[in-house]
Amino acid sequence: MVTNQTTTQLPQTTTTWTLDPAHSHAEFAVRHLMIANVRGSIPIRSATIVRDETDITKSRVEAELDVSALTTGAADRDNHLRGGDFFDVTNHPTMRFVSTRVERAGDGLRVHGDLTIRDVTRPVALDVELLGENTDPWGNRKAALEATTSFDRTDFGLTWNAALETGGVLVGDKVKVRLDVQVARQK
Repeated sequence: MVTNQTTTQLPQTTTTWTLDPAHSHAEFAVRHLMIANVRGSIPIRSATIVRDETDITKSRVEAELDVSALTTGAADRDNHLRGGDFFDVTNHPTMRFVSTRVERAGDGLRVHGDLTIRDVTRPVALDVELLGENTDPWGNRKAALEATTSFDRTDFGLTWNAALETGGVLVGDKVKVRLDVQVARQK
């Protein structure tokens, strides 16, 4: 016996957004000589946000950065950072972030997750400001956000340093990170 079953289509509760690399970048800053900041950038290779449209705290984020292409504007320093003393990009060319939970924080969000650098994974939290959404001239829905965090590089095995004659060290342990990200909604 065949019966007619009517299926009710539920409204879509999640949307998937992927990186717009032409409008996204990651910057970092670390103390140098205990007195100045050295700044650099690392290209964001990929990012996917699965946004829960009914409860944003149920959203998920994954991102990968291309450490092998980091730049600080000084070739010798860049090569040192890419080498075995720091990122060892021959064996670990990327760093990865996978969210574990999202919570509201004031006017923004705090995205908790696991950051992996050199096969070492540690929890970090990103403070995220949602900058808005718009449609580009070609009909693509875009969203933008800014995220910041900081972490201790030695927690990830990035321990190289040199003592200064006057006291202190050449490279600070605290790394400050700022991400400016634009994503495109997938249809």
